[in-house]
Amino acid sequence: MENINEINQNPGKGMMVAALVLGIWSIVGLCIPYLGVTAPIGGIIAIILGVIGRKKAKNASQPTGMGTAGLILGIVGLAIFITLVIIVVAIGAAFLANLPIKAF
Repeated sequence: MENINEINQNPGKGMMVAALVLGIWSIVGLCIPYLGVTAPIGGIIAIILGVIGRKKAKNASQPTGMGTAGLILGIVGLAIFITLVIIVVAIGAAFLANLPIKAF
């Protein structure tokens, strides 16, 4: 049987792994039509889990690399999504500005 102290040797590891997976999804998900809507949600959750997991691991003097990677990937994925939204809105506004206005 495992000792209870041995089980919790790396607290926050599960959160850091989840942050890493969701951070990767926040970037890759943008390339998949119709599923890209879930990418910014994954990015936000990756940022939250990355911060919490890093704090828990740092308090236990454990490595925080996966949490840092998940945090960075979540931020990058969210930044790419926001940039794409701004570009689409700007193109839509430019298109609508060139439409002729017809009076009745």
